[in-house]
Amino acid sequence: MRHNKAMQWEQTLKGVFDEIDRELEAQYDDQWPLHPSRPKEGTTSNPEQDGLFNIGAAFSTGIGSKHGPGYTVEIRISTLKHIPAEVRDQIKNQVFQSLEKKLPSAFPGKKLHVSTDNNLIRIYGDLSLD
Repeated sequence: MRHNKAMQWEQTLKGVFDEIDRELEAQYDDQWPLHPSRPKEGTTSNPEQDGLFNIGAAFSTGIGSKHGPGYTVEIRISTLKHIPAEVRDQIKNQVFQSLEKKLPSAFPGKKLHVSTDNNLIRIYGDLSLD
């Protein structure tokens, strides 16, 4: 069983990712066809399960990271079409910048940082539950 405050913290983080997902969907939705098994954006109750993008994070204990414990950000694009590396990098940069902008208002009073670590976007800093 997980602590209620930890679940609330991660729900707030998911809200940030859902906002970023909607922004990316609006910008890129007509650029590539959806994977055939993926529902159209906005047709499920969870943005992780529909549309072109799935933005999320997984907690990492920080082994091998210079920043210690935090969240590694995952960006999934649900299409069978090839997406050029420079476009993937552009999307990654957009997610990075959006996180830098949105995290302070989502977690007021917390000193959270966004950086790249081992070619991944990483969120770290004050992960306390108070």
